[in-house]
Formats: sequence, structure tokens, C-alpha cells
Amino acid sequence: MQVSNDYLDGLKWPGEQSAAEKAADNSRAKLEQEDFFALLTQQLAYQDPFKPADNSQMISQMTSFSTADGINNMTQQLAGLNEVMTSNQALQASSLVGQKVLVPSDLAYWDNTEPVDGIAVVGEGAQNVRIRIEDEKGQLIRDITLDGAQKGNVPFTWDGLDNKGQPAATGRYRIKISGLVGSQREELNALAFAKVDSVTLGSADSPTLVNLSGLGGLPLNQVLEIASRKAA
Repeated sequence: MQVSNDYLDGLKWPGEQSAAEKAADNSRAKLEQEDFFALLTQQLAYQDPFKPADNSQMISQMTSFSTADGINNMTQQLAGLNEVMTSNQALQASSLVGQKVLVPSDLAYWDNTEPVDGIAVVGEGAQNVRIRIEDEKGQLIRDITLDGAQKGNVPFTWDGLDNKGQPAATGRYRIKISGLVGSQREELNALAFAKVDSVTLGSADSPTLVNLSGLGGLPLNQVLEIASRKAA
């Protein structure tokens, strides 16, 4: 049985485009849900009347259309939520400018103004904890000893002076910590505070960075602690 195209055109609402006309329309770059339903209507119109489409197959196709549309809407909503979270993170990061933050690094920057604060990660406990401040060439600048037994995260401060009481040169220094655990001296982890000079706003593809004085950028989510006072 051959169906006349004039008859099919008469079934359309005035001004409605056929599926072929919509496909040829270059003003739209992708198919939308209404396009799928238009194609489904054309499929029904051209089907063999002696072998009509199975109801379960038609329902399955309609369900697929609805699911695809729902996923598309959810993707748009998640994109909007990501923008909100990125903006909120940027706002939080901007409040850190001028603050001192604890970073997962044993490098510290001495600016010849503010003391260098840090944390000795002692853990279950250690005796005779020694803190070595070395320059970038590995030369010992200052040796600090914490008397008695220490446990947990132990704060310390380096005033920027060397072992002779003279101010050290402005620059980066490495902190090395060791302690007696039982009868053996072991290396312990060191963490340092750094001043936040500025913030580089992130996006969906790159994290927000806090730019640390003398040390460079660090992802905001790696900041371990924020000092309770403003850095000078």
C-alpha cells in the first residue's frame, strides 16, 4: 500500500515542518525531544498496516526519549551547581589573602620580617626532638631543640636568626626534624606555615590556587590549617 505524500502533509498542523525539513534546517545543530517524537510520528505513518509496530517497542522508544531528555536536563543542572560551588570556593579563598596557612611541605620562606612558624609531626611520641633549618644548598643555618617528651603535632617558631644570632638571608629554607623514638633517632615530618599573597580563581577544569609568598601556588584543597591571626 502506497501512502500519498500529499495525504501525509495534510495531517500536519499549518506551519509545522516535517522531519526531513527539520533535518535540513541548518539553524539547529542538534536534535531535541520534539524531533524524536516527530520522527516517531513519521515512523507510525509509514508503517505497514498489516504489520503494525509492537506496542512494547513503541513504549520502549518513548521511554528512551524521556530518559535522554532527563539526563540532558540533569547535566545542565549539575553544570550550574558546579559554577555556584566554584564561585563559593573562590569567595572563601579570597578571604585568605594576608593570612598564614599550614601547607603539606617542609619548605618555608623567610622574608626577614615575620618569624617562620611550623609543626613537628611527632605522632605517638619522641624525645629530644631536633629541628634543623637548612638553606637551599643544604647548609645548616639554625639548630633548635625541643626539650622533654613531645607528642602529636608540636608547634615551633624560627625567629630567622642563624646559630650565631645573625639574621639569615631572605629566601626559602628546608625544615628537617628528627627525634628519639625508643632508643633510635628517626626522621619526623615537618609542616610549615606560609603567607597567602593572592588567589588564582579556578574553573571546572582547574582548581583554585592560593599563591604563597616565596613558594608559589598551591591548590586550595591542600591547605591544612588557617592561622588565627593576620600576617603582617
